[in-house]
Parts: sequence; structure tokens; C-alpha cells
Amino acid sequence: MKSLKPRMLTAAIGIPSVLVVIILSELWPPLVRIVVGLASVLMVGEYLYAKKLLGCIPLTVVCSAYTLLMPLLVSVGATSYILTFLFLALGFAVGLFYYKKLSYLSLAYAMFGTVLITFGMTAVPIACCTNGISVSFYFVLIFLLPWMADGGGYFIGSYMGKHKLCPNISPKKTVEGVLGGVVFCVASAMLMGLIFQFLILDKSKVRVNFTLLVIVAILDSVLSILGDLSFSLIKRTLKIKDYGSIFPGHGGMLDRCDSIIFTAPLVVALAQITPFLQAIEV
Repeated sequence: MKSLKPRMLTAAIGIPSVLVVIILSELWPPLVRIVVGLASVLMVGEYLYAKKLLGCIPLTVVCSAYTLLMPLLVSVGATSYILTFLFLALGFAVGLFYYKKLSYLSLAYAMFGTVLITFGMTAVPIACCTNGISVSFYFVLIFLLPWMADGGGYFIGSYMGKHKLCPNISPKKTVEGVLGGVVFCVASAMLMGLIFQFLILDKSKVRVNFTLLVIVAILDSVLSILGDLSFSLIKRTLKIKDYGSIFPGHGGMLDRCDSIIFTAPLVVALAQITPFLQAIEV
């Protein structure tokens, strides 16, 4: 529990900051795209720095430009396809030009990680800015659930954890922590749904789909662990503890958002099947 104090400090600063973004995003939805784009650039920078590739300026520029522009332009026609094509073409062009200094494995590491981070984070503005009802509902849904699964898993695992989940990849993760994360995640989803249904949204016009909230909470709990362990595997391979240090007790932006890269697309996928917010026809 030594990292509890810095974690609490980060939460004390981070939660009000997120709330400000949520409020402003309701007034001006494009803010979500800008914030996600800038955060994604920081994550890609941390990812490249972990393998000492940030010094390859052309590669860094190509990766950063792609991950910044995708959240900003994802809803504009075939822009996503065009940007991805340009990223792949320019990425390999950099690899060919610097082939004596930049190995294929390093190029593949950079391009794969950039696509993964960009794909996951671009789901945030897709969900928030295209539902037509509430930006803040989807923003809170995407970020709250995996963070509560992580927080619940951390606290339950710290006090009750006895059975290691993946000791060679993430020594602190336990089976008890995972179960605690699921409970915290489902409880948070229900509480969030009640707050939006009765305190924020107009309940005479919009109905929250609580069944879908429970489903996404359970699936989020599993996918958030997959995201966390996947990026932990990369860290173990590179022999680093964290991707960054901007969040005391948590590490870098990528350490904080690794689970969201896997869970945000789930929200978009489920929303295509049935909406989280259903308009009531009068």
C-alpha cells in the first residue's frame, strides 16, 4: 500500500480535471476530439520512448501526426482510411530511408503500437460525438468503468489477494483482485446509470439501458485486464517499470489508459447493436 498516497494525490488532481473536460465537452463536443488526440500523442510518445525510438524524428512525426489526426477527423467521410494508408506508406518510407539505423523489428514495434493506441482511443470521440444525446454519458462510461475495475482490483487485491493471476507479467495482480474489480465495475455502472437517469438527463425523454450497462461492465472488467496485461507484457520485455511518470503512483499516460485502449471500442461496438441511451417517443 506504499503507492496509496501518490495515487490519492493523482486522483485529487485528476478527477476535477476530468470533470472540467466533461462539462466543457457538453457545451462544445469537439473538445473531446482535441483532448483525446493530444492524450494519444503523449501515449505514443511514451511508447516510442520506452524502446528509445523517440529520437528518430521522422518516425516520431509520422506516428504522432497519425494518432493526433485520427480522433479529430474520424467522422469525416473516408478520412480514416486515407490517414491509415498515408501512415503505413510514410512509415515504411521512413524504415527504408533509415534501414541502417532502424531495424524492421523496431519499425514494426512503432507502427503496430501506434495503430493499436490510435484505434482504441479514437473510439472515444466516435462514441461521444456521434450518439446525438449526451457527450458526458459516454465519456464517463468509457473512462469510469475500466478505472473502477482497476481501482477495485487494486484495493481488494491489496487486502485479500492470495492467488496470483499472472506473476511473471504483473506480479501484483490476483484472482481476488479481478473478482473485486468486476464487482466495483458493475456497481459503478449501476450508480452512474442512476445518476444520469434521475439527476442529469431528462427522464421523460431519455431512458438509460441498465441491462446493457451491466453487460458492458462485466465485459469491461475482462478487457481492461487484457489491456493492462498486454502493455505490461511489453514493459517486461523492454525491462521498464512504467511508460512515464506524469501521474504519481500510476506512471505515464499510457499506464493510466492502457485498459481504455481495449474497452472503448467495446462501447462503440455494443452501441451499434443497441443504444445505451434510448429516446422515449411521446
